[in-house]
Parts: sequence; C-alpha cells; structure tokens
Amino acid sequence: MDATDPAAEPLPAAQSRTADERTLLVKVFGKDRPGITAGLFTMLSDFGVDVIDFEQMVTRGRITLCTLVTPPHAADAEGELRVAVHRWAEEMKLQTEIISGLGDNRPRREGRSHVTVLGHPLTAAAVAALSGRISDVGANIDRVFRLAKYPVTAVELTVSGVPTEVLRTELAQEAAAQRVDVAVAEAGLHRRAKRLVVMDVDSTLIQDEVIELFAAHAGCEQEVAEVTAAAMRGELDFAESLRARVALLAGLDAGVVEKVRTEVRLTPGARTLIRTLQRLGYQVGIVSGGFTQVTDHLVELLGLDFAAANTLEVADGKFTGRVTGEIVDRAGKARWLARFAEQARVPLAQTVAIGDGANDLDMLNAAGLGVAFNAKPVVQEAAEVAVNLPFLDTVLYLLGITREEVEAADELDGTPTE
Repeated sequence: MDATDPAAEPLPAAQSRTADERTLLVKVFGKDRPGITAGLFTMLSDFGVDVIDFEQMVTRGRITLCTLVTPPHAADAEGELRVAVHRWAEEMKLQTEIISGLGDNRPRREGRSHVTVLGHPLTAAAVAALSGRISDVGANIDRVFRLAKYPVTAVELTVSGVPTEVLRTELAQEAAAQRVDVAVAEAGLHRRAKRLVVMDVDSTLIQDEVIELFAAHAGCEQEVAEVTAAAMRGELDFAESLRARVALLAGLDAGVVEKVRTEVRLTPGARTLIRTLQRLGYQVGIVSGGFTQVTDHLVELLGLDFAAANTLEVADGKFTGRVTGEIVDRAGKARWLARFAEQARVPLAQTVAIGDGANDLDMLNAAGLGVAFNAKPVVQEAAEVAVNLPFLDTVLYLLGITREEVEAADELDGTPTE
C-alpha cells in the first residue's frame, strides 16, 4: 500500500487500542442525584484520560455508573487519580472502586439476538430458568434493559454466541414451562425498520367474535359459536364455515348493526398500540374475516390506515344470509397484507402481522414478523412469536419500544395511557 494513501495512516490511539494496553475500570454506586455523571467526568478530565466505554443505570433510586478509561498520560499520575476519585466519591456520599486491567470488553460473539421477556408477574424463578437455558446452549447475556414495568414487566436481553433459531427453540420450551412470553429476534436495525402493522380483528383488536354478536340477536348464537371455534382451530375450511354461519343470519333486521357496534369491546391496550405506532410513523391496518358493517366503524373510531373485511348482503332492510364480493379467508388475509404493503410502499419484510386463529396463519407467515396473540395452539406452534398476555400494546415491546416512550408521548398531547 502506498504510504501516501490516507488508508495507510495509523489510526488514532483511541481506535488502535489493543488487548495488551492497560485500562482502568471506574465504578461508582450509591444514591442517585443530579450531577453525579458530570462530576465524575469533570474530575477525570483533569487527568487527560480517554473514555473507552461507560454505562449507567438507576434502580430504585440507586445509581450504578461504570466507565472504562485509559490511564493518565503521566506515569506517576495514576495514584493521584485514584485518590481524587475516592475523595470526590466521599464528598458525594457514594462508593467507588477502581480496577486496573488490560484492554476493552471482549468482542461480541456471532449469533446475536434480542430476547424480549414478558411476565405478569415476572418471577425470579422464570428469570433463573431462562438465563440457565441461555447458558446451557453456550450463549452469553451481554446486556439487559427494562422496557416496561406496567401493565406487564418487560425486559430485553442482548444475547450472543448461538444462532437465533437455536435460541428461539430452546427458550420457547422454557417460556411455556415458566408461563411467561419470550420473543427471540435476530439483532440488527431491521427490527426498527418495520413500518406497517396489520392485525386481525375478532379476538385480536377486539375481545369479541362479531358474527356471534349478530347471532345473539338472531337467536342462533350457540350454533354459530361451535362452527367458529372449529374454524379457528383449523378443523374447517374458513370460507365454507363463513357461508354456513352467515346463512343463519338470514332475515335478521339490518338495523341491528348499530347495536352490535356498541357491544364491541376493544382489547386492552388497543388504542395505545395504534396511537403509539402512528406517532412513530407506522401505518396500521386491519384485515378481518368479519364484516365491514363493524370494521368501517373501527376504522373511523381508531383512525386506521387500511381495512379489509367481508360484507353482509342486505336486501329490503334485512340480511339475506349471504356475503358479497371477495371473501376474506386465510389466503385472502395474506393477499390483503401484500396489497396494504404495496399501497404503503413498504416491503413485506418490514411488516408485522398479528392474529389468533388458523385463518391468520398465511398472513403471519408472509409478514416480516408474525405475532400470535392469545392464539389457538396450532397458531402458537407455527408463529414466530407468541404473546399470551391480555394486553395488545405488549406488541410494542417486541419492536423495542419502551413504556416510558409511550407515556412521554402521551403526556405531550394530554392523551391518557391505557
């Protein structure tokens, strides 16, 4: 290489540091108060050290601050630095420790993953079991970060050392045994690149099955519920089951739509999920095997960007017992996801799909991230991620969005957080 080539110039000292060079690890801990971080680094600056790394966390009002620095340039100044740090810590009523060693943190190993753990509550036994599994497969927990403390406890672990798929399989088994939810995703910027979220409606966005609400007014609720359950378990073809259930509504006064709309109950966290995603620049849609007579109302109520559903045919003010147009079934949901992505100019790899029934599986598999939300067993087994907590906004944590970010945004516009 030509010596005049800029690429041949030596890197600055801070970038060319090797594992053989001495470093000092300065640890400070005690009661948190404003000015601790500034005070420590102001004092260290008097000795001309370079900062290699530092991390800080506060738990229940107690601060832990660690910084890795180079020794002072003057050979005889390290002792003075140690005395100065201890004297400053005493004045601040803090404890401190300075450890001499070599080099920086060890390089992160290949096979890096984000592991999101959701518990309600999150027990020590669950954390012990999950961290034990991570260790057993030869992986290492590099960092831990809390995403939420309410309404669930959510923590994110950065793990390295094994392929994401291996880790996902191991932790899925342990999560089921510990009754917590665990989502394992490959580390990288692609997680934050998701820009379109599409969800099922019945038993996902809302707590109800809309056709059963209509059936209750028609006096055939039990018959419809039995067919619905079989379809959601994957035991019946969805389109066939839809036609059979809708036929039972023949003759029902279409004016019942207004009553059914008032009976629909949003899933806890639904408003927070949608509002937060849209503030962050996501587009949000719904695709339903239910009916436009209800989904149109949800679009208006929640300000959704996209929607697709079946339409109950009406003649002379009564339901005919048929649906009109293209049936939104299992394959149809995946097609609508692709259409929404095209309209939003978002690649499928940057989409998230959420659903609970067998007719959602094609959509979940087609999306960049498929989330089974309080889903039937067949769906949980097939989906990439399963959430079994009753709060829809827990999906935010799977995307790395914290509860504090949600609440801060709500305070800015005065919107109450669910």
